[in-house]
Amino acid sequence: MREFGYQRVSDVADAVALLGADPDARFLGGGTNLVDLMKTGVERPARLVDVRELPLDRIESTKDGALRIGATVTNSDLAAHPEVRRRYPALTQAVLAGASGQLRNMATVGGNLLQRTRCGYFADVTKPCNKRLPGSGCPAIEGEHRNHAILGASDHCVAVHPSDMGVALTAFDAVVSYETADGPGELPLADFYPPVGHTPHLETALPPGALITGVTLPPAPVAALSRYRKVRERASYAFAIGSIAAALEVRDGVVHDVRLAFGAVASRPWRARAAERVLRGAPAGGETFAAAAEAELATAKPLPHNGYKVTLMRNLVVGVLTELAEEAAR
Repeated sequence: MREFGYQRVSDVADAVALLGADPDARFLGGGTNLVDLMKTGVERPARLVDVRELPLDRIESTKDGALRIGATVTNSDLAAHPEVRRRYPALTQAVLAGASGQLRNMATVGGNLLQRTRCGYFADVTKPCNKRLPGSGCPAIEGEHRNHAILGASDHCVAVHPSDMGVALTAFDAVVSYETADGPGELPLADFYPPVGHTPHLETALPPGALITGVTLPPAPVAALSRYRKVRERASYAFAIGSIAAALEVRDGVVHDVRLAFGAVASRPWRARAAERVLRGAPAGGETFAAAAEAELATAKPLPHNGYKVTLMRNLVVGVLTELAEEAAR
C-alpha cells in the first residue's frame, strides 16, 4: 500500500476544505470498500479524511413526512430503525441482505452509495479496465462476464453496481444531499449514477470534492407493502447476481401504484420504469406481471455467458409481485 496521511474531522466544512486542498485525498467512512481497494492498489490516496465523527449519524422524520438519513448512519442502525422498518421494509431487507453483521456495523450509508464494482478485471491492477484507466479496454466483454450487466451497458464497460441498499433507495425515489466548497446541493438518486456510455470512470454525478451528507426518502405510502429479494450464488453473504426491490398498492384487484428497481444487472441500480408503466392501472395478476417483466427486459443485451439473468429477472418480477398482490388481498 502507498503511505498515506490520516486526519479525523468533526465539522463538515473542514472535511470539504481538506479534500479541496488535496486532490489525492479520500473521505473515509467505514472503509469496508475503500480499504480493500487500497490493499489491491486500485485506490492510492495520499490522505484519508475520516468523516465518522461528523454530526451526520441521525435518522429523522421531516415536517413534510419524508425520512432524512444521515450519511454516517451505519447500515446496522439503518436496518434496525423502527420508521425504516415500518415505512420502507424493502430497505431494511436490502441492507440485511447486503453483508454480515460485522460489516453492517462499520459500513455507512454515504459510503455504501459510493462503493465500486466488484468486477475482477477492475480489482486486478495487472489487467486493463476502462473504469480504472480510461481507454485501456474492457476485457470482461470477451472474458469472464457471467455476473455482469445485461441492461444499460456499453462497449466500454459491462460491470455492475454492487449495492443492495441502493436498489431499494432507487425504487423509493431517494434524494442525495451533499456539501461542496460552493455550498450544499442535491441529486435525485435516479441522476446520481450517470449512464456508463463511453465514460465508465465517471461513476457518480457528484461535483469534485463533494461530501455526501445524507439521503432523503420522500413520503411513499406504497412502500409500506414492499419487498427486497436477492439471488446469490451461495447461501452465505455474497454479492447479488440479480435482485429486485418492489412495492405494490392494489385497489379492487387493480394496480394503483407500484415501484420496481433491479440490482446486479447494470452499472447502477436500475429503475424499472417500463415495467411500472405496464403495471399501473392493470389487473394485479400473473399475466400483467409477466408482461411488465417482458417490457422492462426488452432492451436487455446479454453477453454469451450471462443470458440467464434475463430469465432470472423475469422470474423475480413475477414471483415477488405475486407475493405482494396476495399479501395485499388478505
